[in-house]
Amino acid sequence: MGVRANGCRLCGRACGVDRTRRAGRCGETDEVYAARAALHLWEEPCISGKEGSGTVFFTGCPLGCIFCQNREIALGTSSAHLSEQDRRGVRLTISELARVFLRLQRQGANNINLVTPTHFVPQIIEAVRLAREGDLVLGGSEEFKEACSLTIPVVYNTGSYETVETVESLAGTVDVFLPDLKFFDSGLSKRYAAAPDYFKVASAAIEKMVEISGPPVFDGRGLMRRGTIVRHMVLPGHTKDSMQILDYLAKTYGDGIFISLMNQYTPMPGIGEKDPLLARRVTRREYERVVRHALDLGLSNVFIQEGDVASESFIPAFDGEGLGKV
Repeated sequence: MGVRANGCRLCGRACGVDRTRRAGRCGETDEVYAARAALHLWEEPCISGKEGSGTVFFTGCPLGCIFCQNREIALGTSSAHLSEQDRRGVRLTISELARVFLRLQRQGANNINLVTPTHFVPQIIEAVRLAREGDLVLGGSEEFKEACSLTIPVVYNTGSYETVETVESLAGTVDVFLPDLKFFDSGLSKRYAAAPDYFKVASAAIEKMVEISGPPVFDGRGLMRRGTIVRHMVLPGHTKDSMQILDYLAKTYGDGIFISLMNQYTPMPGIGEKDPLLARRVTRREYERVVRHALDLGLSNVFIQEGDVASESFIPAFDGEGLGKV
């Protein structure tokens, strides 16, 4: 596993690129880039709480879905598709990334939420270790060192297109897994993400996440300390695929995990030219049909979004907030 030996094979693309020399399929070299680090209140209630989740948005992405709401950073800082002025992101050393985590903790974050982290997993593991062990503190008492250590849970927020080996390496680093299960049908994942093997790769990765995290554990405030929440965003015109995903999750895990059903799909400019179905938002009737199916399956650990919540407010400004001098 990693970005060096025999090339990078962290994600399902297994591009084999030596990312110490050039960018892989994810659009990134082995230098860590992020676009934002700030408190975020739009996650599931047991993740955000009242204070917010300490989200770190990394640039680049192994999947590159055509409808991506974070497309401006998902293409990566080294992508040939972007001009130099359009590239977003701040380069961080591993120790700087660890300090970003500690800064978010000082701001009151309930957890460290790693968004699209797959292609930086080796660096993240080391950064979390540094932050937890207080190795960034030079001098001072043991009490001071302990006060400067990361103590809040680490959340792994991913599109799930990673290898089982990559997930296995996160044991002892990640407390809560927050994976998407985007597509069931291989034709759909090929059409929207050029990944016909998406479900095979993602379901195996999620199985390992559930094994690592174990059953859900909450603290006295109702915040998740350990466990797995599988997210699924309903896409317009594709409720059948959503229901097939629910069938799989119900049969495989029952209420041993939490499921988050999202209706926040927001069509990005020009998406209708790529696929007319994606040019509109999900209707209330479509979303309610999927929710009703979850209830019919007997699932009770399900988060649902009420009302018309699809909004560009779910898309934060990727302006480098929280990534200044650390």
